[in-house]
Amino acid sequence: MEPDTAPRPRRLDAIERAHLRDPRDVTAVVHRYEADGPLAALVQRFWIPVWSVPPGQESVQRVLQYPCCLLVVAPDYARFHGVVQGLSTTTLAGDGWAAGVMLTPAAGALVAGGPVSAFTDRHVDAGEVLGDDGARLTAAVRAAMARDPSSPGAHAAAMAAYTDVLTRFLPVDDEGRLVDRVVALVESRPDLTRVDQLCAETGLSERALQRLCSRRLGLTPKWLVQRRRLQEAAGRLRERTTTVAEVAAALGYADQPHLTRDFARVTGMTPGEFAARYGDR
Repeated sequence: MEPDTAPRPRRLDAIERAHLRDPRDVTAVVHRYEADGPLAALVQRFWIPVWSVPPGQESVQRVLQYPCCLLVVAPDYARFHGVVQGLSTTTLAGDGWAAGVMLTPAAGALVAGGPVSAFTDRHVDAGEVLGDDGARLTAAVRAAMARDPSSPGAHAAAMAAYTDVLTRFLPVDDEGRLVDRVVALVESRPDLTRVDQLCAETGLSERALQRLCSRRLGLTPKWLVQRRRLQEAAGRLRERTTTVAEVAAALGYADQPHLTRDFARVTGMTPGEFAARYGDR
């Protein structure tokens, strides 16, 4: 597919709440696109960062990851990533790009060919999970992005390469649909602040829920709840329209110190420090 004739999927322009983007850092632009059609069962979104960092400088990208595996192709690597449980950091330098997909919760184990718990907090070469398709995907994405990595046509061609490789993992299995439902519940229900509530909503025992999350996400149910609350806290603090105490109360924390401890443990900053650095100007 030629870049100048490729279809244009819908852009997603909102800054991800998981991305702790420093508003003073303008070295990178992240292009996000939704997946549509059958591929949406496997891919939540495509994301294509393009950066230009001045000589002698670095740009550190910090992300509170969602409970999803990633596939990423860049000029010098192609990787399958499990979820980073803490704060994911990537240091950018010079001029560059990457083209990746955030898989659905169900899709990680399908692409990995088994439980994703083996990939938590680590990554492997894409060929280890995709076989020969890993090399084919890597070559196609690099060819698409070679001329102009900021071009919408290049993005569409790179996404078409991902689509061509990933559709072989359809359809999603019953357990995959169940884990998608579990994650969607946590993401959409701020009132779910305890694992026993999640068990009641899904009809699963705590042990069954733990096994499901371990196999399909490489995580614990408690992590899901805690991560959603931290992402929500980051979003509210970024807006700078409320106090830390109000954020803690709204998200079901016992008190402000509880939120402060959880937030600092993962991000390395107190909520107040985060709001001062990353809040909307």
